[in-house]
Amino acid sequence: MEQRALGGLGLVVSAMGLGCMGMSEFYGPGDDAESIAVIHRALDLGVTLLDTADMYGPFTNERLVGRAIADRRDEVVLATKFGNERRPDGTRVGVNGRPEYVRSACDASLERLGVERIDLYYQHRVDKTVPIEETVGAMSELVAAGKVGYLGLSEASPSTLRRAHAVHPITALQTEYSLWTRDCEDEVLPAARELGVGFVAYSPLGRGFLTGRFTSQEDIPSGDFRAANPRFAGENLEANLALVSAVEEVAASTGCTAAQVALAWVLAQGDDIVPIPGTKRLGYLDDNLGALGVVLDESDLELLDRRIPKGATAGDRYADMSSIDR
Repeated sequence: MEQRALGGLGLVVSAMGLGCMGMSEFYGPGDDAESIAVIHRALDLGVTLLDTADMYGPFTNERLVGRAIADRRDEVVLATKFGNERRPDGTRVGVNGRPEYVRSACDASLERLGVERIDLYYQHRVDKTVPIEETVGAMSELVAAGKVGYLGLSEASPSTLRRAHAVHPITALQTEYSLWTRDCEDEVLPAARELGVGFVAYSPLGRGFLTGRFTSQEDIPSGDFRAANPRFAGENLEANLALVSAVEEVAASTGCTAAQVALAWVLAQGDDIVPIPGTKRLGYLDDNLGALGVVLDESDLELLDRRIPKGATAGDRYADMSSIDR
């Protein structure tokens, strides 16, 4: 398994991680036994970076990951997040970056995960009512206490990232990045590189759309949050299918799957980028990891860049973009 460095403080992870969110929520019902089998197979194949968050479930995904790694802790770079505050019944409270909440959220995550230290601890969303210096200051206390190894931010703007990094080195910035979400290329990714911050790309398959699995809303499973996503609806969906055709064209010419092309494209954008495709199915896991063996040549990359240029995707990436720091 190829390894990649995140940031400049010594954190090294597998070139591709595993997003665990969908095992517990948002993508329809899951099966804990199969999800644990997926995590175990990922570890067997050399994946080290596992990504979860307290709000997934809520809270149940951390417990699931904790059970899966209980006897394999030394094989895992464990990443989790705080900041999207939810109640046990699933009610969303809001974004919370208050220092006292940072400390209590960390302790709760440690208990659910069954570990003594979180390797990479992210602020999931930026609390615009709390200065980032206060939030990261509290996060740095967790590092000093040995409860956290490295700090990360998710969906932070360049200015927020710079302010946070001045308080304590930020090891990783996690932001959506894929062939159909390329806006981070303008300012966010350059800022991360300027500061020496690693980049973790979530939803690198465009929430599955780039695999070619979705041709109409009827293809979206019951209870799946993609049914309310603007990019999967109406005229937007029809327009975005043209983007998928370019991915499928490269897949046909290279003898791999559309998912592998989409992931290989992300991997080709720099060795400081680590995609974390999520899945709860063993077959999809194997398909995704197969992208590590796919090398896109210049003609492939040129075709994808021409057919899926930055800004080509129809529709916002979330129905509510208010929590995204800009």
